[in-house]
Amino acid sequence: MTPKPQAQNTREKNNIHTDPYRNMKKEDLRIVYMGTPEFAVEPLRRLIEGGYNVVGVITMPDKPAGRGHKLQQSQVKQYALERGLPLLQPEKLKDEHFLQQLRQWKADLQIVVAFRMLPQIVWDMPRLGTFNLHASLLPQYRGAAPINWAIINGEKETGVTTFFLKQEIDTGEIIRQEKIDIADTDDAGTIHDRLMALGAQVVTDTVDDILNGTARRLPQEQTDVTGGLKPAPKIFKETCRIDWNKPVKQIYDFVRGLSPYPAAWTELVPADGEPVVLKIFETKKTDMPHNLKPGSILTDGKTYLRIAASDGLVDIRSLQLPGKKRLKTEELLRGFRLAGQASVR
Repeated sequence: MTPKPQAQNTREKNNIHTDPYRNMKKEDLRIVYMGTPEFAVEPLRRLIEGGYNVVGVITMPDKPAGRGHKLQQSQVKQYALERGLPLLQPEKLKDEHFLQQLRQWKADLQIVVAFRMLPQIVWDMPRLGTFNLHASLLPQYRGAAPINWAIINGEKETGVTTFFLKQEIDTGEIIRQEKIDIADTDDAGTIHDRLMALGAQVVTDTVDDILNGTARRLPQEQTDVTGGLKPAPKIFKETCRIDWNKPVKQIYDFVRGLSPYPAAWTELVPADGEPVVLKIFETKKTDMPHNLKPGSILTDGKTYLRIAASDGLVDIRSLQLPGKKRLKTEELLRGFRLAGQASVR
């Protein structure tokens, strides 16, 4: 039997599949981009400024927001309008009128960043397929909130992954992955911004891989999942409530994993008033043994506010009362008196 050429063996070993359209120029590759929030703007900007041929953008319909319920445009829409890019905002992705418009763009490749789950009729439309940028090291943290959950769970690293879409969410073949470290002082905001910049680079690198016919297609089943898979489900208000019966470290990670948005919260119970919701954005771990009931408050009423956890005290550094702006603890204490035996729950 004639052995396969070494180059071909290497490609198969690394799950690299050559493409019959390889070495096509990026100016000729017709790309449709799908995204909605700020996280999706930077990859789109990198594509446009890099000379890639984005022939159309798809984003969510405008939604009412704020007290006046004025229609608010997505950040991707705002950028697309600034650059004069063709734009679609479908209510339903299976709507035949939308599908006809999408077909008219004649995309060779579709890119999805923080958008929504696509039906197969959409992601299977381009001849080169559709790939997604996900803010985790797949297969870990599949789901809607990978940045938050990685920090909440105390991970030391995270990253971004590009992968080809398939029917089951976040399960397609991996093309590229890049890692970053998570420092103990990082929160969801700082990691979001770093992954946004990293993801923009990985998106353009992935397009180049596809253009060159060197895109890897690594099945997620072949990756190391020692310790089991950790999900990243959507976060709701009740998800963000702090459990003061947990250890200090877990509460510290929980708060920074939800800061600045959607923000961890607790119910402040004054000794002489109605309970109010207190959002907490920044804390400090305090290794201080106590005999207090979890949720008990220690404060001098001027400079510090500490709350008892199961094994120590959580020093509150930044917080917010309803209808007020975010403040440092000492700023809030100057205008809000915690009388008597106040606590949280």
